[in-house]
Amino acid sequence: MAPEETPPPSAKRKNHGEEDAATASTIGYWRWRKDDFFPEPSFASWSAYRAALRDTPSRLRDRFAGRSTDAAELGALRRRSENEMRRCLTWWDLTWFGFGSVIGAGIFVLTGQEAHDNAGPAIVLSYVASGLSAMLSVFCYTEFAVEIPVAGGSFAYLRVELGDVAAFIAAANLILESVLGTAAVGRSWTSYLASLMSKPASALRIQTSSLTKGYDELDPIAVVVIAATAGLAMLTAKGTSRVNWVASAAHVVVIGFVIVAGFIHADPKNLSPFMPHGVPGVFRAAAIVYFAYGGFDNIATMAEETQDPARDIPLGLLGSMSAITAIYVVMALVLSMMQPYAEIDRQAAYSVAFSRVGMAWAQYVVALGALKGMTTVLLVGALGQARYTTHIARSHIIPPVFALVHPKTGTPIHATTLIAVASACIGLFSSLDVLSSLLSVSTLFIFMMLSTAILVRRYYVRGVTTRAHAQRFVALLLLVIGASIGIAAYWGAAPERWAGVRGAGAGRGRDAGDPGAGAHGADAQGVGGAHGAVAALALHRNQPLPHGIARQGRLRPIRRLHRHHAALLRPRRPPRHIRRRARRVRQRRGL
Repeated sequence: MAPEETPPPSAKRKNHGEEDAATASTIGYWRWRKDDFFPEPSFASWSAYRAALRDTPSRLRDRFAGRSTDAAELGALRRRSENEMRRCLTWWDLTWFGFGSVIGAGIFVLTGQEAHDNAGPAIVLSYVASGLSAMLSVFCYTEFAVEIPVAGGSFAYLRVELGDVAAFIAAANLILESVLGTAAVGRSWTSYLASLMSKPASALRIQTSSLTKGYDELDPIAVVVIAATAGLAMLTAKGTSRVNWVASAAHVVVIGFVIVAGFIHADPKNLSPFMPHGVPGVFRAAAIVYFAYGGFDNIATMAEETQDPARDIPLGLLGSMSAITAIYVVMALVLSMMQPYAEIDRQAAYSVAFSRVGMAWAQYVVALGALKGMTTVLLVGALGQARYTTHIARSHIIPPVFALVHPKTGTPIHATTLIAVASACIGLFSSLDVLSSLLSVSTLFIFMMLSTAILVRRYYVRGVTTRAHAQRFVALLLLVIGASIGIAAYWGAAPERWAGVRGAGAGRGRDAGDPGAGAHGADAQGVGGAHGAVAALALHRNQPLPHGIARQGRLRPIRRLHRHHAALLRPRRPPRHIRRRARRVRQRRGL
């Protein structure tokens, strides 16, 4: 873990920055000394190491109780890089970094999948809900990045507010996610290139029979793409920003084409039924499409290279995420209006939708846009992940050689190389199925810890907050976190128990027996809402409908039906406009 910070001897060294720079120029950037990998006093000799092992209990207590400070993160830790990163980025650069980091292939894949399986046309609401949730995390990152403008991002923020142990957990998650995520995007890049050439996804990979399944398709193209984006990130941050700006602008043009062409061939009738699987379907889809907003945390790591963090970071982060949310909602609306949700293709939603309206050539435009999106994701990821790694190395969780900043380029070349080499090695062998199974919800876990850290920062001040107030704050914090975990677990384990919420949306539609998971609700004639609610509960579990509910929407004698379901099936008085229409029909027929 991070060692205790030793105060510099200010009486002897008036200007620490100049002396550190002189020392760095004497030693040189490309070096492989023992102190660059094992700087702690416990590694000085075997006797020191044995003494450190004997002190393990007390050292662990210090780590659990230890917390960094804003001044330490901004001062002593930054000087461990020996050279400053160049402050060359503005809010304009950060805004386009946001577009490049967030808008990848997710919008083209996840939208069709979740609209078909869970939300239907209400996928629009799913993107709104997940966008609002992502925006709350953006607010947390923005507040921290303005007050602690360092390259460490969430790692530095957690180290200050929640301590060394939380920071260690965050560091492990961040590095693992960086390596696996970059490898997965590199493999996806090859797949989309193959689709652009009208070939199978594995056509550009090398098949090997001597390796285990899942590791038997070598992908040298992924290695080349990862190396190229990492190499550009090593050269200059400003040059990378210019390349990202051009690529992201081209991607936005492709998205604009999809939106305009889609609305030209849109049919508002396809929006009915709007919410075929009810409110639960909307939130199930929101939980998945949330990952289309991932990547914005990379922007906070560039605070150290931003000219005016207090102004540029809020403008860049909030501006880009607001625009991205609007783009996602409009694209989801376009897809929902182009064809009925049950006919949306799960794998290539936009390409198939355009093919059915006579624009088969548009699939190449969509594939090109996805390819450009993944390129910018790799490019911005190479920047952000290297800055995470740099600050983690400054705290000596990993060897401090990876914290060094090159004096000419002003970029952390060692840290960028570490992530790129590890990602390329994994991306060369591992299939997308293997990588997707390893990518977990670690990002959401860090977002949760960061939200907790912002509360700690606002309501707890060391040396000021009394013990009684601190105990009350901890109790309330545990109550909020426990309630959130409990509601999420209850929802995820048994969503069918939320029958009241489910019945509100599941009763709209055509027929209770429509084979589409809760399907289109009940028959519009009679007591459709009750049929839709109970049918949704049964079909969600892939079970036959309860005795007493026919697939044609008629009632049979009810036996052993839960009393709650029986209450739902009680006859209701038809709405006023239905009664008026029936009265006019009877008068017309002379009844």
